[in-house]
Amino acid sequence: MSSDRKLIIFDMDGVLVDVVSSWVWVHQHFGVNNDESLEAYLRGEIDDMEFMRRDIALWRKQDPYLSKGYIVEVLKEVPLMKGCRECLETLKEKGHLTAVVSGGLRPLVEHIGEQYFDWIMVNDVEEGLTGEGILEVPLNDKGRPFEEVIKKARVSERDTVAVGNSFIDVPMLEQAGIGIAFNPNDEEVCSAADVVIKEKDLRKILEHI
Repeated sequence: MSSDRKLIIFDMDGVLVDVVSSWVWVHQHFGVNNDESLEAYLRGEIDDMEFMRRDIALWRKQDPYLSKGYIVEVLKEVPLMKGCRECLETLKEKGHLTAVVSGGLRPLVEHIGEQYFDWIMVNDVEEGLTGEGILEVPLNDKGRPFEEVIKKARVSERDTVAVGNSFIDVPMLEQAGIGIAFNPNDEEVCSAADVVIKEKDLRKILEHI
């Protein structure tokens, strides 16, 4: 890949959309919270699959007949980040490759627009909302799916730009040729980044690509 054509890999929640977490967005819809499960996950007491099981169980407790279709509708209400589609359209017009690597929910990518991305690696829930999640991106190891996308794109790390907003995204920012902390919510991601953008307008990243 020539140096004027890059692969831009985005986190989703807090970057492409103006919410901290798509999972939390659904929790708030049902009036529940997953603080207990989150703390257990951060302590290493449960893995990603169990974390998702517990989240889905919170929703099903509120509605035992809940369908994935209903979750899709809830996620359609998530606000896009200012400048999101304009940014993605500009990147495509310039011939860059784009990808999403996120622990967020796949229906939200559809809401943003799957046509904007060459590769999508995100988590999801099973079609029948059986209670199981579909894991593509472990929260504590985003470096692995990041490397998978680079391999599929056949690019070098130096021709890659990673855009994230939290400590979970640090492995991507450290490996990329350019790491951008966009709308950062902790100091760890700022420290790992080459560029820090605090203004909530995704078009601002275009100045650094």
